[in-house]
Amino acid sequence: MEGKTVASRIHDLHGELTGAGRKVARGLLGNYPLLGLAPVAEFASGADVSAATVVRFVAQLGFKSYPDFQRALREELEERSKSPLERPALLPVPEGEDSFLAGFLNQAAQRISATLHLIPDWEFESVCQKLAEGKGHCYLAGGRFTDYLAGYLEAHLRLVRPAISRLDGRMATRADQMIDVRPGDLAILFDVRRYDDALLLTAAELARKRAHIVLITDEWLSPVARHARHVLPCQTETGRTWDANGAVLALVEAMIARTTELAWPSASKRIGALEGQALRTIETRE
Repeated sequence: MEGKTVASRIHDLHGELTGAGRKVARGLLGNYPLLGLAPVAEFASGADVSAATVVRFVAQLGFKSYPDFQRALREELEERSKSPLERPALLPVPEGEDSFLAGFLNQAAQRISATLHLIPDWEFESVCQKLAEGKGHCYLAGGRFTDYLAGYLEAHLRLVRPAISRLDGRMATRADQMIDVRPGDLAILFDVRRYDDALLLTAAELARKRAHIVLITDEWLSPVARHARHVLPCQTETGRTWDANGAVLALVEAMIARTTELAWPSASKRIGALEGQALRTIETRE
């Protein structure tokens, strides 16, 4: 679990927590990370469990003590809130690399590899299976630096399954769109640091409507995680001014490929119909 956020560790314990442990997890994720920065007694009261249950939960997450657990949360909070100006703009070319480009692309490959260890196979498969079922509506939305990824996923999913909608960036229009959300509908939200408050409000409303929320985020986990059924974190830190979303794009392409495979009996017919329609349109123009 070394290098993982506390929230990531909680998600990794899927199915291993006791009933009391799940109450602690829900309490912490519902007020993350602030509840965990409180004294043990206050944390226990906020989660409606005993102090001993909180201490056992912290140990199950892999921390030697409650102070170690809180230290990890404080470090996360500092990293999550860093502005681009607080990160180095100039770094030397890594040793053994011939150029900036070679070093950067090699690091990009490392971020994709690291992402593999952040996402449990069962969680990825569950999301793709839910997408492939094609039941209900699927809504997508992203933030300032991730909305294009929501659009990229949307463009492909439209070819694979029906009932796909991209939520508008304007909150008033987005609220109108969400009137039609029904329990069990799927919502895929993209959010990386510094996190989008509007997406958090959207997630809260989707959760109230009992939508099945999937969060695609960075290694520090967006606050949207408190509302998500599935969390898919990607390695984005470059050590430079700007984080990089290459691993997020790789994850999106993996989701497209796997969902298409799982839905192929119906997806192939849909793609064929769309191809035929496009061909007829071309012939009509000629």
